[in-house]
Amino acid sequence: MCDDASEKIVNIATPVMNKNDRFAAENRKLLGEKGIYTLNLISSPGAGKTTVLESMARFFGQRMAVIEGDVQTRRDAERIEKAGCQAWQIETGGACHLDAHAVKHALDHMDLSSEELELLAIENVGNLICPSGYDLGEDMRIGLLSVPEGDDKILKYPSLFSTINVLLINKMDLIPHLDFDVDITIKECRSLSPDVEVFTVSARTGEGMEEFCEFVESSFS
Repeated sequence: MCDDASEKIVNIATPVMNKNDRFAAENRKLLGEKGIYTLNLISSPGAGKTTVLESMARFFGQRMAVIEGDVQTRRDAERIEKAGCQAWQIETGGACHLDAHAVKHALDHMDLSSEELELLAIENVGNLICPSGYDLGEDMRIGLLSVPEGDDKILKYPSLFSTINVLLINKMDLIPHLDFDVDITIKECRSLSPDVEVFTVSARTGEGMEEFCEFVESSFS
């Protein structure tokens, strides 16, 4: 019985992921042809993704566009637009992640023709599990962890933190008030992803954000 159940899961899951990967390849080809470097930003809810992107929008201006993924509302896209760059909201209607087809649909509706546009940032739905399995066509995958979440999350969610290129530790302004070990967090992340780049920031105060933005800029310049 167990063997039959396992076989059914493989038979269903494989075509789904193959379809996603085909759309991801199309996204990557389109964005590459237009010279747009793409980030996929993943974190739990409340870790500060939108605040990070607001800070990035002020740094990059019209050179950056953002795709926002949320279950409902356009609030995050409105925040990004106020910060100075183009944004498109994807409302998933309950889905716990973005997939490459949803991103492709957003790209079809966005203005990618500007010669200024060099960077696309995708804010995934707040979740440390589901988004990790879906390639969206990104060039860089960023895992965002906030200090209030605790320093034990890396090894609890290896499917995400083993696949990231950058670990962004946010809300560093709260370090004096919380029991969070930055060194252990970095060590555990590098045990899963040895080449990961690490930045400690406070998107609210701006601490470390210029250094992070300059690193992103150097990745496509």
